[in-house]
Amino acid sequence: MSWGMMRMSYKNSEGYSDPTAGVAMGSAKKQEQEIDKLNHKVMQSFRLLLDLAGFEIVGRVTLRHKKSGRIFK
Repeated sequence: MSWGMMRMSYKNSEGYSDPTAGVAMGSAKKQEQEIDKLNHKVMQSFRLLLDLAGFEIVGRVTLRHKKSGRIFK
């Protein structure tokens, strides 16, 4: 699907095409995906560091992204 098609495919609650909102929502979704990938890399690095030091995680690790405020458990 081309970028133009993706922008035009979003419709508001009344059913009308809303390309501005579609672009904004697409941008927000992209940022969320980037934060998810970064969280995954941080956890992989943390586990590797702990393993190299002879430790392991035995409980839940909770992270909060400072900029977005999202919490990862």
